[in-house]
Amino acid sequence: MSLPPEKASELKQIIHNHLLKMDIHGKIREVLAETVRDDQGPAHRSLSEADFLRALQCRGIIDDVMKDLHFTQGAATDAETGSPPKPATHFVDKDITHLKKSNIDPSRRCLYLQVLGGKAFLEHLQEPEPLPGQVCSTFTLYLHFRNQRFRSKPVPCACEPNLEEGFLLEIHKDGIGEGSKMADATTMLSMCDPVHLVLIKTDTSSETTLVSSYFLDWRTVLSSPSGKTCFAVELMGVGSECKVPAGVLTVSLELYPPLTETLSSDIISTQQSLERQRTAEKERLFLVYAKQWWREFLEIRPSHQSKMVKIFAQDENGISRPVCSYVRVLRAGRLLESPRQAARFVSLLAHEKAPVVGGGGSKQEQWCTLMAFLCRGKGDCEDHATLLCSLLLGFGLDAYVCVGTKAKGVPHTWVLTRGTDGSITFWESLAAHRYLHKAIDPDAPPLAPQPKHSSPYRTVGCVFNHQTFLANCQPSDAVEICVFDFQNQSRWKAMSEEALKSVCAPGSITSLPLLPPLCAPSLDPAASSNQLELEMRYLVSEHRKDLDLATVWDDHLSYLLSSALSAYELERCTGVSCGNEEFQDAVRRAVPDGHTFKGFPIHFLHRSARRAFATCLRSPFCQEIVCCRGDHVRLAVRVRVFVYPENACAVWLMFACKYRSVL
Repeated sequence: MSLPPEKASELKQIIHNHLLKMDIHGKIREVLAETVRDDQGPAHRSLSEADFLRALQCRGIIDDVMKDLHFTQGAATDAETGSPPKPATHFVDKDITHLKKSNIDPSRRCLYLQVLGGKAFLEHLQEPEPLPGQVCSTFTLYLHFRNQRFRSKPVPCACEPNLEEGFLLEIHKDGIGEGSKMADATTMLSMCDPVHLVLIKTDTSSETTLVSSYFLDWRTVLSSPSGKTCFAVELMGVGSECKVPAGVLTVSLELYPPLTETLSSDIISTQQSLERQRTAEKERLFLVYAKQWWREFLEIRPSHQSKMVKIFAQDENGISRPVCSYVRVLRAGRLLESPRQAARFVSLLAHEKAPVVGGGGSKQEQWCTLMAFLCRGKGDCEDHATLLCSLLLGFGLDAYVCVGTKAKGVPHTWVLTRGTDGSITFWESLAAHRYLHKAIDPDAPPLAPQPKHSSPYRTVGCVFNHQTFLANCQPSDAVEICVFDFQNQSRWKAMSEEALKSVCAPGSITSLPLLPPLCAPSLDPAASSNQLELEMRYLVSEHRKDLDLATVWDDHLSYLLSSALSAYELERCTGVSCGNEEFQDAVRRAVPDGHTFKGFPIHFLHRSARRAFATCLRSPFCQEIVCCRGDHVRLAVRVRVFVYPENACAVWLMFACKYRSVL
């Protein structure tokens, strides 16, 4: 009898879990050690696989494995009938990533990283054991290593979460280093790229929280004689809690194929110490230079003390880094087609200020590393601006992050691009709006025509990108009269590009996080749209039932709304409106004479039907449609989910109704 693929994988998982429970690896190691010891006689013959299997059989280990494995008749019946596998008891992973089989190239070195469980997540000490079928908060672990990204399955939050997952990391990926040659211990010792672990908590309403961001130095495995090492990793909190432990993960590292020669632990610790010293020296020299540069800037004009000149910013781990290191040239491959689409993608990542414990209106400074920002799917305006600037640089534009204020003196960051003709365009990273900047001339005659200030920005203190930092030294820092002529040293004071390169260029210092690649979306837009639309129909029907109203759906009218939603998204992406005439013509044909048509479009960044419906009902226009009373009332609803990289979603929803007008 041949099993269907999903049942075969389920069977493998059952056997794998059973073997882990029995600690089969530990037993095999013991038997292997005993067999080697027993057979080390004068002949000293080499052991074969058959000898080893015989030894396992003699000690009854194979019998123990088979004796404890029970397969009920019901399981076989399920496999024969082809019934779907049972759903997860505690939660449903909505973003299912289908695993693909990959052939491991034996000529290339791989690192197998296993997470063997978590403990001491004390924040969840009082959390009760979730009941079967109950929705609960979950932990998800994300990894980034040398241009490779991975995600664990979500597990219920607990003091000892069941985080058990294995990740196969290629040491040489996409031709990095000498791809044709197997990386030996010495080559790997010089690879200071850490494994970036990001732990995210997702609550029952799908809100995400960054729990910890940890950089793991994997090179300790190079000194292990067995080619395998296991240790505990203490994860610290983030932001104001970066000195407080969040929990502990047990991590196992193993190299494939194993090393023929291992390094001594002294060599590894010496290498790590030298890297730390070199990094610390570069950072110290840059700090000395930055202090001198700042003194010179203050000597130009005393009022410069109050300008928003941001040279350093703290990341989620409380580490202070030059702001230029948060921007890199980021190319999205085929995931994004144009700079405007990149702006649309960045605006779909939710805006949330870094959380602060306690009041007082103080703002917790936290510029996230790109990996933490993407995994969490939301961040502050600085995170959005640095990501958008990185993407625009990737598209070949001359882009800079601006630090300043908007209305009422609220600190803000946005992006600026300079055209080859000298034109200046501001990009609002939170909303994908663009503003063409034309400076007002304060010395012009009173009656001379002046350009209208269209952007919401009030002051600008400094601009920067991955290799340039410029402070505004014009008499006024007001945006409307600011001239963005960066070559003019009397208007903009620049930092030395060499000094910036020493601490901000990729690979310049070991403490600099590597740039992760963007991930292609795993959501199916059509399936997500259908699911959300069905949920919306149900909610509308139930709402009208409470009002003693019948609900009759017009499927044809619902379908016609698609073109309008598609045009709205296209306009957000390109800034060009199109397709409206065809939509209006189709609606006129679908609505008979003497009938009235009403439509209400709305846009969301999430896929929760209940949250969306509650928001819609707060609008009196939507209330009119959903609660419509009259003669021959027909309702329509259409949902379109547009999916972008990192599963960022633009959700467009439109309610409509038509009814006979009765005077």
